[in-house]
Amino acid sequence: MRRVVVTGMGAITPIGLSVDEFWDGVKASKVGIGPITQFDATDFKAKIAAEVKDFVGKDYMDPKAAKRMERFSQFAVAAAKEAIEQSGLDMSKEDPYMVGTAVGSGTGALQVIERNKERLETKGPSRLEPLMIPLMISNMAAGNVSIMFGLKGKSINVVTACATSTHNIGEAFRTIQYGDADVMIAGGTEACVTPIGIGGFNALTALNTTEDCSRASIPFDKERAGFVLGEGAGVVVLEELEHAKARGAKILAEVVGYGSTSDAYHITSPAEDGMGAAKAMMNAMKDADISPSEVSYINAHGTSTHHNDLFETRAIKVALGDAAEKVPVSSTKSMVGHLLGAAGGVEFIACVKSIEDGYIHENVGLKNVDDDPDFTLNYVKDKGINADVDVCLSNSLGFGGHNATLAVRKYNG
Repeated sequence: MRRVVVTGMGAITPIGLSVDEFWDGVKASKVGIGPITQFDATDFKAKIAAEVKDFVGKDYMDPKAAKRMERFSQFAVAAAKEAIEQSGLDMSKEDPYMVGTAVGSGTGALQVIERNKERLETKGPSRLEPLMIPLMISNMAAGNVSIMFGLKGKSINVVTACATSTHNIGEAFRTIQYGDADVMIAGGTEACVTPIGIGGFNALTALNTTEDCSRASIPFDKERAGFVLGEGAGVVVLEELEHAKARGAKILAEVVGYGSTSDAYHITSPAEDGMGAAKAMMNAMKDADISPSEVSYINAHGTSTHHNDLFETRAIKVALGDAAEKVPVSSTKSMVGHLLGAAGGVEFIACVKSIEDGYIHENVGLKNVDDDPDFTLNYVKDKGINADVDVCLSNSLGFGGHNATLAVRKYNG
């Protein structure tokens, strides 16, 4: 089986418009949550979100190209551009049919639907935007990345709600392992801080309705009361090891395992015993040929909802057994909110940066761990940890029962 390494990363997040800005924000425990500015949220129960600020699409691409993309696609292209530039990949020297794309979005462009629904009702069907469909559909993030950078290999858009990025990176990993590509640009993107996005999740009672931004996204805290909707993108360059070495690429980390399961239980709630998520972690560790005692850190899905944090805690205990309570656990969502289809991409980047810097971030805002007797894990609290980080697990769980785990390891030659 071919080995797969990470050679580039790109991020657009509520706490920074690059990987360096994002990671500086993480180490500073910066919270990117604030009052919604993209529309008037006066009549909405949830009035805060983790928005990307000061992003201008034409700063990352040709202005004409930017006009033909919605926000989620612009985020994907911007993050991919950073990742490719860091990797040093020169497409003029590559077989373009061996360089592919796996970039997903959970929702696509809700803005386009809202805009054109209003046009339909007020001006009639003849006034709908000619590019409404290609602007809206979720595969256009992958499509635009492929077009922008001349990537002619496999181009896919795995959509599994909040597990989207993790599945895309996992499927890209498998694609390279089995020789269908030498390089894959992989991750996820999301931009659904819109009336329908906020209103829909609020109707589901999934969002925290507090206006205290410091206590809004607080995974594992006994006062957690729902997630905070966020937006952004996380994209990485995955590459076959020998291919990366041959062109002198700097190797950031090695992807060593991928596990994917389904709860087959409920459309929004994880399985109460955590077995689906546990099996995904177990499969990733088996794939990586590592034992639970070798895991240095778990970047939890950690949405700050009652059910997720409880059932994911149970899952970690099942998967890691006696080692579970020793492994540091934290959720990046405590700073950037829930980026839905982009969450796993940004969290995977956090894992790679943890390996590079020897730093594990805390659950920002966590004051009092839930007093339920199940909550006995090592939830990182108050401040981050400086430690040698060798192996990370990154978990993602999606509506519909989708579970995915990636195992990433320090590259040791």
